[in-house]
Amino acid sequence: MKAASPHRYSFLLKLGGAILLVALADLLFYFQRAGSTIGLFAFALLILAACLRLEMFRRWPSRAAFAAAVLFAAILAADPGLVALALFWTALTLAVLLPRAARFDDGWRWTGRLVLHGLLALFGPLRDLRLVRKARRWLGSSGIFRGASVLILPLVGSAVFIALFAQANPLIGEALARLEALPAFDVMTAIRMIFWSIVFTAIWSLLRPPRLGISSAQSHSDPDFALPGVSLASISLSLLAFNLIFAVQNGLDLAFLWTGAALPEGMTLAEYAHRGAYPLIATALLAGLFVLVTLRPGSASAESRPIRALVTLWIAQNLLLVASTMLRTFDYIEVYSLTRLRIAALIWMGLVAIGLALICYRLLRGKSGAWLINANMLAALIILASCSALDLGRMAAAWNVRHAREAGGSGAALDLCYLNQLGASALLPLIELEARPLPAELRRRLIWVRSRIVADLAEDQADWHGWTLRNAGRLTAANAAIEARRLPVDRGHDRQCDGSPVPPPPPPPAPAPDKDAPITTETGANTLTAPPAR
Repeated sequence: MKAASPHRYSFLLKLGGAILLVALADLLFYFQRAGSTIGLFAFALLILAACLRLEMFRRWPSRAAFAAAVLFAAILAADPGLVALALFWTALTLAVLLPRAARFDDGWRWTGRLVLHGLLALFGPLRDLRLVRKARRWLGSSGIFRGASVLILPLVGSAVFIALFAQANPLIGEALARLEALPAFDVMTAIRMIFWSIVFTAIWSLLRPPRLGISSAQSHSDPDFALPGVSLASISLSLLAFNLIFAVQNGLDLAFLWTGAALPEGMTLAEYAHRGAYPLIATALLAGLFVLVTLRPGSASAESRPIRALVTLWIAQNLLLVASTMLRTFDYIEVYSLTRLRIAALIWMGLVAIGLALICYRLLRGKSGAWLINANMLAALIILASCSALDLGRMAAAWNVRHAREAGGSGAALDLCYLNQLGASALLPLIELEARPLPAELRRRLIWVRSRIVADLAEDQADWHGWTLRNAGRLTAANAAIEARRLPVDRGHDRQCDGSPVPPPPPPPAPAPDKDAPITTETGANTLTAPPAR
Protein backbone atom coordinates (compact mmCIF):
# COMPACT_ATOMS: atom_id res chain seq x y z
CA MET A 1 0.00 0.00 0.00
CA LYS A 2 1.28 3.46 -0.89
CA ALA A 3 2.27 5.50 2.13
CA ALA A 4 0.34 8.69 2.76
CA SER A 5 2.24 11.95 2.33
CA PRO A 6 2.68 14.31 5.29
CA HIS A 7 0.56 16.88 3.45
CA ARG A 8 -2.43 14.53 3.61
CA TYR A 9 -2.01 14.08 7.34
CA SER A 10 -1.55 17.88 7.73
CA PHE A 11 -4.82 18.54 5.95
CA LEU A 12 -6.69 15.98 8.07
CA LEU A 13 -5.19 17.43 11.26
CA LYS A 14 -6.28 20.92 10.30
CA LEU A 15 -9.74 19.68 9.43
CA GLY A 16 -10.04 17.86 12.75
CA GLY A 17 -8.70 20.85 14.68
CA ALA A 18 -11.15 23.21 12.98
CA ILE A 19 -14.06 20.90 13.82
CA LEU A 20 -12.96 20.73 17.45
CA LEU A 21 -12.81 24.54 17.65
CA VAL A 22 -16.26 24.80 16.07
CA ALA A 23 -17.56 22.50 18.80
CA LEU A 24 -15.82 24.67 21.42
CA ALA A 25 -17.34 27.82 19.91
CA ASP A 26 -20.79 26.20 20.03
CA LEU A 27 -20.31 25.44 23.72
CA LEU A 28 -18.99 28.89 24.58
CA PHE A 29 -20.92 31.32 22.39
CA TYR A 30 -24.09 29.90 20.84
CA PHE A 31 -26.86 32.07 22.37
CA GLN A 32 -24.71 32.63 25.44
CA ARG A 33 -23.23 35.63 27.20
CA ALA A 34 -19.77 36.56 25.97
CA GLY A 35 -17.13 37.13 28.64
CA SER A 36 -13.63 35.85 29.23
CA THR A 37 -14.70 32.85 27.15
CA ILE A 38 -13.62 34.97 24.16
CA GLY A 39 -10.08 34.98 25.53
CA LEU A 40 -10.29 31.23 26.20
CA PHE A 41 -11.29 30.61 22.60
CA ALA A 42 -8.53 32.95 21.38
CA PHE A 43 -5.90 30.96 23.28
CA ALA A 44 -7.30 27.69 21.91
CA LEU A 45 -7.01 29.11 18.40
CA LEU A 46 -3.43 30.25 19.10
CA ILE A 47 -2.46 26.78 20.33
CA LEU A 48 -3.98 25.13 17.26
CA ALA A 49 -2.29 27.61 14.88
CA ALA A 50 1.05 27.17 16.66
CA CYS A 51 0.84 23.39 16.30
CA LEU A 52 -0.25 23.33 12.66
CA ARG A 53 1.48 26.45 11.22
CA LEU A 54 5.06 25.96 12.40
CA GLU A 55 6.40 28.28 9.68
CA MET A 56 5.18 31.22 11.81
CA PHE A 57 8.20 30.81 14.09
CA ARG A 58 10.94 30.74 11.44
CA ARG A 59 11.32 34.52 11.00
CA TRP A 60 11.05 37.46 13.36
CA PRO A 61 8.18 39.42 11.67
CA SER A 62 5.74 36.52 12.01
CA ARG A 63 7.02 35.74 15.51
CA ALA A 64 6.40 39.36 16.51
CA ALA A 65 2.87 39.21 15.08
CA PHE A 66 2.20 35.96 16.96
CA ALA A 67 3.48 37.52 20.21
CA ALA A 68 1.14 40.47 19.64
CA ALA A 69 -1.75 38.03 19.14
CA VAL A 70 -0.90 36.39 22.48
CA LEU A 71 -0.96 39.82 24.15
CA PHE A 72 -4.37 40.67 22.70
CA ALA A 73 -5.69 37.23 23.67
CA ALA A 74 -4.67 37.99 27.26
CA ILE A 75 -6.55 41.30 27.05
CA LEU A 76 -9.60 39.45 25.74
CA ALA A 77 -9.37 37.03 28.65
CA ALA A 78 -9.27 39.91 31.16
CA ASP A 79 -11.90 42.20 29.65
CA PRO A 80 -13.09 41.45 26.10
CA GLY A 81 -13.83 44.27 23.68
CA LEU A 82 -14.25 44.84 19.96
CA VAL A 83 -10.94 46.72 19.59
CA ALA A 84 -8.94 43.95 21.26
CA LEU A 85 -10.77 41.31 19.21
CA ALA A 86 -10.03 43.10 15.93
CA LEU A 87 -6.37 43.56 16.87
CA PHE A 88 -6.07 39.90 17.88
CA TRP A 89 -7.48 38.66 14.60
CA THR A 90 -5.31 41.05 12.58
CA ALA A 91 -2.16 40.03 14.43
CA LEU A 92 -2.82 36.30 14.06
CA THR A 93 -3.66 36.70 10.36
CA LEU A 94 -0.39 38.60 9.85
CA ALA A 95 1.50 35.85 11.67
CA VAL A 96 0.03 33.30 9.25
CA LEU A 97 0.60 35.34 6.07
CA LEU A 98 4.00 36.94 6.79
CA PRO A 99 6.05 33.75 6.16
CA ARG A 100 4.96 33.96 2.50
CA ALA A 101 6.49 37.44 2.04
CA ALA A 102 10.14 38.23 1.51
CA ARG A 103 9.86 40.95 4.17
CA PHE A 104 7.40 43.42 5.63
CA ASP A 105 7.24 46.26 3.11
CA ASP A 106 4.63 48.78 4.28
CA GLY A 107 1.38 48.83 6.19
CA TRP A 108 -0.69 50.17 3.28
CA ARG A 109 0.10 47.17 1.08
CA TRP A 110 -0.55 44.79 3.95
CA THR A 111 -3.90 46.44 4.62
CA GLY A 112 -4.90 45.61 1.05
CA ARG A 113 -3.61 42.07 1.44
CA LEU A 114 -5.61 41.56 4.64
CA VAL A 115 -8.77 42.80 2.91
CA LEU A 116 -8.14 40.47 -0.05
CA HIS A 117 -7.43 37.60 2.34
CA GLY A 118 -10.77 38.19 4.06
CA LEU A 119 -12.64 38.15 0.75
CA LEU A 120 -10.93 35.01 -0.58
CA ALA A 121 -11.30 33.23 2.76
CA LEU A 122 -15.06 33.13 2.23
CA PHE A 123 -14.47 30.55 -0.51
CA GLY A 124 -11.70 28.65 1.28
CA PRO A 125 -13.79 25.63 2.33
CA LEU A 126 -15.16 25.27 -1.22
CA ARG A 127 -11.65 25.44 -2.63
CA ASP A 128 -10.48 22.63 -0.37
CA LEU A 129 -13.32 20.25 -1.17
CA ARG A 130 -11.10 18.71 -3.83
CA LEU A 131 -8.60 17.80 -1.11
CA VAL A 132 -11.42 16.10 0.80
CA ARG A 133 -12.11 14.00 -2.29
CA LYS A 134 -8.41 13.12 -2.49
CA ALA A 135 -8.40 12.17 1.17
CA ARG A 136 -11.46 10.01 0.60
CA ARG A 137 -9.71 8.19 -2.26
CA TRP A 138 -6.66 7.63 -0.05
CA LEU A 139 -8.82 6.31 2.79
CA GLY A 140 -10.62 4.06 0.33
CA SER A 141 -7.34 2.64 -0.94
CA SER A 142 -6.20 1.95 2.61
CA GLY A 143 -9.36 0.05 3.49
CA ILE A 144 -10.48 2.51 6.19
CA PHE A 145 -13.07 4.20 4.00
CA ARG A 146 -14.35 0.85 2.69
CA GLY A 147 -14.94 -0.28 6.26
CA ALA A 148 -16.71 2.96 7.16
CA SER A 149 -18.88 2.83 4.02
CA VAL A 150 -20.29 -0.53 5.12
CA LEU A 151 -21.98 1.25 8.07
CA ILE A 152 -23.64 4.01 6.04
CA LEU A 153 -26.62 1.98 4.72
CA PRO A 154 -27.60 0.32 8.02
CA LEU A 155 -27.21 3.56 10.02
CA VAL A 156 -29.23 5.69 7.61
CA GLY A 157 -31.88 3.00 7.11
CA SER A 158 -32.27 2.44 10.84
CA ALA A 159 -32.64 6.20 11.44
CA VAL A 160 -35.40 6.39 8.82
CA PHE A 161 -37.36 3.48 10.29
CA ILE A 162 -36.97 4.79 13.87
CA ALA A 163 -38.31 8.18 12.76
CA LEU A 164 -41.33 6.51 11.12
CA PHE A 165 -42.03 4.36 14.19
CA ALA A 166 -41.76 7.47 16.42
CA GLN A 167 -44.59 9.03 14.43
CA ALA A 168 -46.72 5.86 14.57
CA ASN A 169 -46.07 4.81 18.19
CA PRO A 170 -46.44 7.47 20.94
CA LEU A 171 -44.34 5.43 23.38
CA ILE A 172 -41.37 5.45 21.01
CA GLY A 173 -41.99 9.11 20.20
CA GLU A 174 -41.99 10.15 23.88
CA ALA A 175 -38.86 8.12 24.54
CA LEU A 176 -37.04 9.81 21.69
CA ALA A 177 -38.31 13.24 22.79
CA ARG A 178 -36.57 12.73 26.15
CA LEU A 179 -33.26 12.20 24.37
CA GLU A 180 -31.98 15.81 24.19
CA ALA A 181 -28.96 14.70 22.19
CA LEU A 182 -31.18 14.16 19.13
CA PRO A 183 -31.81 17.62 17.66
CA ALA A 184 -34.89 18.39 15.64
CA PHE A 185 -34.31 20.11 12.32
CA ASP A 186 -36.12 23.41 12.67
CA VAL A 187 -35.31 27.10 12.28
CA MET A 188 -32.99 27.09 15.31
CA THR A 189 -31.10 24.12 13.89
CA ALA A 190 -30.61 26.02 10.64
CA ILE A 191 -29.34 29.05 12.57
CA ARG A 192 -26.96 26.82 14.49
CA MET A 193 -25.58 25.34 11.29
CA ILE A 194 -25.05 28.84 9.88
CA PHE A 195 -23.17 29.71 13.09
CA TRP A 196 -21.00 26.62 12.66
CA SER A 197 -20.29 27.55 9.04
CA ILE A 198 -19.21 31.08 9.93
CA VAL A 199 -16.90 29.89 12.72
CA PHE A 200 -15.43 27.13 10.55
CA THR A 201 -14.76 29.52 7.67
CA ALA A 202 -13.01 31.99 9.99
CA ILE A 203 -10.82 29.27 11.52
CA TRP A 204 -10.10 27.70 8.15
CA SER A 205 -8.86 31.06 6.81
CA LEU A 206 -6.02 30.85 9.34
CA LEU A 207 -5.24 27.15 9.08
CA ARG A 208 -5.51 27.05 5.28
CA PRO A 209 -5.06 30.68 4.09
CA PRO A 210 -5.72 31.33 0.40
CA ARG A 211 -2.75 31.80 -1.90
CA LEU A 212 -2.03 35.49 -2.36
CA GLY A 213 0.56 37.39 -4.34
CA ILE A 214 2.21 38.92 -1.30
CA SER A 215 5.88 38.78 -2.23
CA SER A 216 7.36 42.10 -1.15
CA ALA A 217 9.00 44.38 -3.62
CA GLN A 218 12.63 45.18 -3.00
CA SER A 219 12.41 48.89 -3.75
CA HIS A 220 9.77 51.32 -2.71
CA SER A 221 10.26 54.62 -4.47
CA ASP A 222 7.57 57.23 -4.30
CA PRO A 223 5.79 57.68 -7.63
CA ASP A 224 6.78 60.81 -9.51
CA PHE A 225 3.88 62.46 -11.25
CA ALA A 226 3.16 66.00 -12.29
CA LEU A 227 0.08 67.84 -11.10
CA PRO A 228 -1.44 70.52 -13.31
CA GLY A 229 -0.83 74.03 -11.97
CA VAL A 230 1.65 72.86 -9.33
CA SER A 231 5.07 74.50 -9.57
CA LEU A 232 7.68 76.00 -7.28
CA ALA A 233 6.03 79.41 -7.59
CA SER A 234 2.50 78.14 -6.88
CA ILE A 235 3.67 76.07 -3.92
CA SER A 236 5.59 79.05 -2.49
CA LEU A 237 2.60 81.39 -2.85
CA SER A 238 0.26 78.76 -1.38
CA LEU A 239 2.46 78.27 1.66
CA LEU A 240 2.74 82.03 2.22
CA ALA A 241 -1.04 82.44 2.04
CA PHE A 242 -1.67 79.38 4.22
CA ASN A 243 0.75 80.60 6.88
CA LEU A 244 -0.98 83.99 7.02
CA ILE A 245 -4.46 82.42 7.28
CA PHE A 246 -3.35 79.99 9.99
CA ALA A 247 -1.64 82.84 11.85
CA VAL A 248 -4.99 84.65 12.11
CA GLN A 249 -6.77 81.54 13.43
CA ASN A 250 -3.99 80.69 15.88
CA GLY A 251 -3.91 84.30 17.04
CA LEU A 252 -7.61 84.16 17.89
CA ASP A 253 -7.16 80.88 19.73
CA LEU A 254 -4.21 82.28 21.69
CA ALA A 255 -6.29 85.30 22.67
CA PHE A 256 -9.50 83.53 23.69
CA LEU A 257 -8.44 79.99 24.67
CA TRP A 258 -4.94 80.27 26.05
CA THR A 259 -4.98 83.70 27.71
CA GLY A 260 -8.65 83.84 28.75
CA ALA A 261 -9.60 87.07 26.97
CA ALA A 262 -13.28 88.02 26.98
CA LEU A 263 -15.31 86.62 24.10
CA PRO A 264 -17.67 88.77 22.02
CA GLU A 265 -21.00 89.48 23.67
CA GLY A 266 -23.50 86.65 23.35
CA MET A 267 -20.91 83.89 22.78
CA THR A 268 -19.94 81.41 25.51
CA LEU A 269 -16.65 79.59 25.80
CA ALA A 270 -18.44 76.24 25.34
CA GLU A 271 -19.96 77.44 22.06
CA TYR A 272 -16.60 78.75 20.85
CA ALA A 273 -14.94 75.45 21.74
CA HIS A 274 -17.63 73.20 20.26
CA ARG A 275 -17.97 74.95 16.91
CA GLY A 276 -14.30 74.68 16.03
CA ALA A 277 -13.24 71.27 17.32
CA TYR A 278 -13.85 69.03 14.33
CA PRO A 279 -13.51 71.54 11.43
CA LEU A 280 -10.03 72.48 12.67
CA ILE A 281 -8.97 68.84 12.73
CA ALA A 282 -10.21 68.53 9.13
CA THR A 283 -8.10 71.60 8.31
CA ALA A 284 -5.01 69.96 9.80
CA LEU A 285 -5.64 66.78 7.80
CA LEU A 286 -5.96 68.77 4.57
CA ALA A 287 -2.70 70.51 5.40
CA GLY A 288 -0.96 67.18 5.81
CA LEU A 289 -2.41 65.95 2.51
CA PHE A 290 -1.14 69.08 0.75
CA VAL A 291 2.39 68.50 2.00
CA LEU A 292 2.30 64.80 1.04
CA VAL A 293 1.15 65.51 -2.51
CA THR A 294 3.19 68.58 -3.40
CA LEU A 295 6.44 68.01 -1.49
CA ARG A 296 7.51 64.45 -2.12
CA PRO A 297 11.09 63.66 -1.04
CA GLY A 298 13.48 64.11 -3.96
CA SER A 299 11.25 66.55 -5.84
CA ALA A 300 12.39 70.05 -6.74
CA SER A 301 9.94 71.63 -4.30
CA ALA A 302 11.18 69.48 -1.43
CA GLU A 303 14.80 70.48 -2.15
CA SER A 304 14.06 74.21 -2.03
CA ARG A 305 15.25 75.75 1.25
CA PRO A 306 12.64 78.56 1.37
CA ILE A 307 9.83 76.08 0.74
CA ARG A 308 11.15 73.71 3.41
CA ALA A 309 11.24 76.62 5.87
CA LEU A 310 7.66 77.61 4.99
CA VAL A 311 6.48 74.01 5.32
CA THR A 312 8.14 73.66 8.71
CA LEU A 313 6.50 76.89 9.90
CA TRP A 314 3.12 75.76 8.54
CA ILE A 315 3.27 72.35 10.21
CA ALA A 316 4.27 74.05 13.46
CA GLN A 317 1.15 76.22 13.10
CA ASN A 318 -0.89 73.09 12.44
CA LEU A 319 0.44 71.51 15.62
CA LEU A 320 -0.56 74.64 17.52
CA LEU A 321 -3.97 74.39 15.87
CA VAL A 322 -4.37 70.79 17.03
CA ALA A 323 -3.29 71.77 20.55
CA SER A 324 -5.90 74.55 20.54
CA THR A 325 -8.51 72.08 19.33
CA MET A 326 -7.67 69.76 22.20
CA LEU A 327 -7.95 72.71 24.59
CA ARG A 328 -11.35 73.50 23.07
CA THR A 329 -12.43 69.94 23.82
CA PHE A 330 -11.20 70.21 27.42
CA ASP A 331 -13.19 73.42 27.84
CA TYR A 332 -16.24 71.69 26.40
CA ILE A 333 -15.76 68.79 28.82
CA GLU A 334 -15.65 71.24 31.74
CA VAL A 335 -19.16 72.38 30.81
CA TYR A 336 -20.75 69.15 29.52
CA SER A 337 -18.81 66.34 31.34
CA LEU A 338 -16.54 63.61 29.98
CA THR A 339 -17.64 60.66 27.83
CA ARG A 340 -15.88 57.77 26.13
CA LEU A 341 -16.54 59.41 22.77
CA ARG A 342 -14.81 62.61 23.87
CA ILE A 343 -11.83 60.61 25.13
CA ALA A 344 -11.67 58.93 21.71
CA ALA A 345 -11.81 62.38 20.07
CA LEU A 346 -8.85 63.57 22.15
CA ILE A 347 -6.91 60.43 21.22
CA TRP A 348 -7.71 61.01 17.54
CA MET A 349 -6.43 64.59 17.80
CA GLY A 350 -3.22 63.30 19.33
CA LEU A 351 -2.82 60.88 16.41
CA VAL A 352 -3.30 63.78 13.96
CA ALA A 353 -0.55 65.72 15.73
CA ILE A 354 1.79 62.71 15.57
CA GLY A 355 1.03 62.31 11.87
CA LEU A 356 1.83 65.96 11.14
CA ALA A 357 5.11 65.72 13.04
CA LEU A 358 6.03 62.56 11.10
CA ILE A 359 5.22 64.28 7.78
CA CYS A 360 7.59 67.12 8.67
CA TYR A 361 10.30 64.67 9.77
CA ARG A 362 9.90 62.71 6.56
CA LEU A 363 10.31 65.87 4.48
CA LEU A 364 13.36 67.11 6.35
CA ARG A 365 15.07 63.69 6.45
CA GLY A 366 14.05 62.48 2.98
CA LYS A 367 12.26 59.36 4.23
CA SER A 368 10.20 57.21 1.86
CA GLY A 369 6.44 56.94 1.68
CA ALA A 370 6.64 53.39 3.07
CA TRP A 371 8.49 54.72 6.13
CA LEU A 372 5.78 57.32 6.73
CA ILE A 373 2.96 54.77 6.43
CA ASN A 374 4.68 52.30 8.74
CA ALA A 375 5.46 54.99 11.33
CA ASN A 376 1.86 56.21 11.40
CA MET A 377 0.45 52.68 11.59
CA LEU A 378 2.85 51.80 14.40
CA ALA A 379 1.73 54.85 16.36
CA ALA A 380 -1.92 53.99 15.75
CA LEU A 381 -1.31 50.35 16.76
CA ILE A 382 0.37 51.34 20.04
CA ILE A 383 -2.46 53.72 20.92
CA LEU A 384 -5.21 51.23 19.96
CA ALA A 385 -3.50 48.47 21.94
CA SER A 386 -3.33 50.77 24.97
CA CYS A 387 -7.01 51.69 24.59
CA SER A 388 -8.01 48.02 24.36
CA ALA A 389 -6.32 47.35 27.71
CA LEU A 390 -7.61 50.48 29.46
CA ASP A 391 -11.15 51.02 30.74
CA LEU A 392 -12.16 54.31 29.11
CA GLY A 393 -15.59 54.09 30.72
CA ARG A 394 -14.00 53.95 34.19
CA MET A 395 -11.87 56.99 33.31
CA ALA A 396 -14.92 58.97 32.18
CA ALA A 397 -16.99 57.98 35.22
CA ALA A 398 -14.20 58.79 37.67
CA TRP A 399 -13.66 62.23 36.12
CA ASN A 400 -17.37 63.07 36.14
CA VAL A 401 -17.78 61.95 39.75
CA ARG A 402 -14.70 63.86 40.87
CA HIS A 403 -15.88 67.09 39.21
CA ALA A 404 -19.63 66.72 39.83
CA ARG A 405 -21.26 70.01 40.73
CA GLU A 406 -23.57 68.37 43.27
CA ALA A 407 -20.57 66.93 45.15
CA GLY A 408 -18.76 70.26 45.39
CA GLY A 409 -16.82 70.01 42.14
CA SER A 410 -16.41 72.62 39.44
CA GLY A 411 -17.72 70.49 36.56
CA ALA A 412 -21.12 69.86 35.03
CA ALA A 413 -24.15 68.44 36.77
CA LEU A 414 -23.91 64.71 37.34
CA ASP A 415 -25.48 62.67 34.52
CA LEU A 416 -26.66 59.51 36.27
CA CYS A 417 -28.25 58.25 33.05
CA TYR A 418 -24.83 58.13 31.36
CA LEU A 419 -23.21 56.52 34.41
CA ASN A 420 -25.98 53.93 34.42
CA GLN A 421 -25.29 53.30 30.75
CA LEU A 422 -21.58 52.73 31.50
CA GLY A 423 -22.62 49.87 33.79
CA ALA A 424 -19.82 48.06 35.62
CA SER A 425 -17.24 50.64 34.53
CA ALA A 426 -19.00 53.28 36.67
CA LEU A 427 -19.63 51.08 39.71
CA LEU A 428 -16.60 51.90 41.87
CA PRO A 429 -16.70 55.66 41.11
CA LEU A 430 -20.38 55.69 42.12
CA ILE A 431 -19.56 54.00 45.42
CA GLU A 432 -16.86 56.62 46.03
CA LEU A 433 -19.41 59.34 45.32
CA GLU A 434 -21.75 57.97 48.01
CA ALA A 435 -19.10 58.72 50.64
CA ARG A 436 -19.54 62.48 50.02
CA PRO A 437 -22.25 64.73 51.40
CA LEU A 438 -25.03 64.78 48.81
CA PRO A 439 -28.59 66.10 48.57
CA ALA A 440 -31.15 63.57 49.81
CA GLU A 441 -32.91 63.22 46.46
CA LEU A 442 -29.65 62.68 44.57
CA ARG A 443 -28.53 60.10 47.14
CA ARG A 444 -31.77 58.12 46.71
CA ARG A 445 -31.35 58.08 42.94
CA LEU A 446 -27.67 57.19 43.28
CA ILE A 447 -28.45 54.24 45.57
CA TRP A 448 -30.93 52.86 43.03
CA VAL A 449 -28.50 53.20 40.09
CA ARG A 450 -25.65 51.61 42.03
CA SER A 451 -27.88 48.76 43.28
CA ARG A 452 -29.07 48.03 39.75
CA ILE A 453 -25.51 47.93 38.37
CA VAL A 454 -24.41 45.57 41.16
CA ALA A 455 -27.39 43.26 40.52
CA ASP A 456 -26.76 43.16 36.76
CA LEU A 457 -23.05 42.56 37.28
CA ALA A 458 -23.69 39.75 39.76
CA GLU A 459 -26.08 38.12 37.29
CA ASP A 460 -23.49 38.27 34.51
CA GLN A 461 -20.76 36.88 36.75
CA ALA A 462 -22.98 34.04 37.96
CA ASP A 463 -23.08 32.66 34.39
CA TRP A 464 -19.64 31.28 33.54
CA HIS A 465 -20.16 32.22 29.89
CA GLY A 466 -20.33 35.92 30.81
CA TRP A 467 -17.69 35.84 33.57
CA THR A 468 -14.70 38.17 33.09
CA LEU A 469 -11.60 38.68 35.17
CA ARG A 470 -11.97 42.47 35.34
CA ASN A 471 -15.65 42.29 36.32
CA ALA A 472 -14.82 39.74 39.00
CA GLY A 473 -12.40 42.23 40.54
CA ARG A 474 -14.96 45.02 40.24
CA LEU A 475 -17.69 42.98 41.94
CA THR A 476 -15.38 41.87 44.76
CA ALA A 477 -14.20 45.43 45.42
CA ALA A 478 -17.76 46.78 45.23
CA ASN A 479 -19.18 44.23 47.66
CA ALA A 480 -16.33 44.86 50.08
CA ALA A 481 -16.90 48.63 49.95
CA ILE A 482 -20.68 48.25 50.32
CA GLU A 483 -20.25 46.01 53.37
CA ALA A 484 -17.55 48.17 54.97
CA ARG A 485 -19.55 51.38 54.55
CA ARG A 486 -22.91 49.67 55.22
CA LEU A 487 -24.43 51.20 52.12
CA PRO A 488 -28.16 50.59 51.63
CA VAL A 489 -29.53 48.55 48.74
CA ASP A 490 -32.56 49.59 46.72
CA ARG A 491 -34.08 46.76 44.71
CA GLY A 492 -37.51 48.33 44.50
CA HIS A 493 -39.70 49.07 41.53
CA ASP A 494 -38.33 50.25 38.23
CA ARG A 495 -37.24 53.84 37.86
CA GLN A 496 -35.94 55.97 35.04
CA CYS A 497 -32.33 55.63 33.93
CA ASP A 498 -31.18 58.36 36.37
CA GLY A 499 -32.99 56.76 39.32
CA SER A 500 -35.87 59.22 39.39
CA PRO A 501 -39.40 57.77 39.78
CA VAL A 502 -41.31 56.91 36.63
CA PRO A 503 -43.96 59.60 36.13
CA PRO A 504 -47.58 58.39 36.23
CA PRO A 505 -49.27 57.89 32.88
CA PRO A 506 -51.31 60.84 31.64
CA PRO A 507 -55.07 60.60 32.28
CA PRO A 508 -57.15 59.31 29.38
CA PRO A 509 -58.82 62.02 27.30
CA ALA A 510 -62.42 62.86 28.17
CA PRO A 511 -64.97 61.24 25.83
CA ALA A 512 -66.47 63.53 23.21
CA PRO A 513 -70.09 64.60 23.94
CA ASP A 514 -72.84 62.75 22.11
CA LYS A 515 -74.67 65.20 19.87
CA ASP A 516 -77.85 63.04 19.91
CA ALA A 517 -78.06 62.82 23.71
CA PRO A 518 -80.55 65.16 25.51
CA ILE A 519 -78.99 68.10 27.33
CA THR A 520 -79.73 68.10 31.06
CA THR A 521 -79.16 71.10 33.27
CA GLU A 522 -79.85 71.55 36.96
CA THR A 523 -81.09 74.85 38.38
CA GLY A 524 -81.55 74.57 42.08
CA ALA A 525 -84.06 71.80 42.77
CA ASN A 526 -85.40 71.75 39.22
CA THR A 527 -84.00 69.72 36.35
CA LEU A 528 -84.55 70.88 32.81
CA THR A 529 -84.12 68.57 29.84
CA ALA A 530 -83.79 70.01 26.38
CA PRO A 531 -84.26 68.00 23.19
CA PRO A 532 -81.10 67.14 21.21
CA ALA A 533 -80.01 69.61 18.58
CA ARG A 534 -81.02 68.76 15.02
